[in-house]
Amino acid sequence: LKVLLAAAGGVLKRAGHTEAVVDLARLAGFQPIGVLCEILDEDGSMARIPKLLEIARKYDGLWASVGVHPHDVKHCSENMMNDLKQLAKNPEVRAWGETGLDFNRMFSSQEDQEKWFIRQLEIAEELKLPLIFHERDSNGRLLEILKAYPSSGRRGVIHCFGGTRKELEQYLEMGFYIGITGIVTIKTRGEDLRNLVPFIPLSRLLIETDAPYLTPAPEKNQYRRNEPAFVKSVFLKIAEITKKKPEELSGILWKNTCELFKI
Repeated sequence: LKVLLAAAGGVLKRAGHTEAVVDLARLAGFQPIGVLCEILDEDGSMARIPKLLEIARKYDGLWASVGVHPHDVKHCSENMMNDLKQLAKNPEVRAWGETGLDFNRMFSSQEDQEKWFIRQLEIAEELKLPLIFHERDSNGRLLEILKAYPSSGRRGVIHCFGGTRKELEQYLEMGFYIGITGIVTIKTRGEDLRNLVPFIPLSRLLIETDAPYLTPAPEKNQYRRNEPAFVKSVFLKIAEITKKKPEELSGILWKNTCELFKI
């Protein structure tokens, strides 16, 4: 099946194990295709991003995104933004992100998060790149900023969507894709998300891993670390919810992925 492995999130973390991760995905029956994201190093450096580009160059079907996650914007500067803009000129880079707001852990202040989110919206528009949005517990603030800084050509995916019906409707009105992760397979935690999936037009749907996090069921019972191959469980759960044949759904997801990231 040709299905999106990781629309947003999940660089292949373990040094020396990338080959095994890709092989496992292929053995699971998936054509590896996806956009890999990375966060900054603990010291705020971008040392791992060139490695991300190296992985994207090495494996057919993998691309990269650049940007600064809201956790890390305390390290941001205009010099860093300029460096990322240069990296984004590589043909392997097909998106900007993750970027957005995360008021759950507050690893960066709200002021810094909002300032650099707005700046990254401007840069993505300048470069004509789709955005990978991260939103957690922003209580509508991310939507407020998007409305305050509109762009007719803005494209993007709401990574790991876990919002309300009202938020979903607003994202769809803005033309965004909705990314669904392994949460949809979890019995209790995923109930609300499963109830919202039918309200997502299939033409706006993407599936994700967010590896190494958010391992889906039933793999969650055996493995702590998520793998791109496990997206199969997300795919099958969505096929069940939407009552679509897997062959039909896979074609839709493939088309959505290629259209958003211009693959």
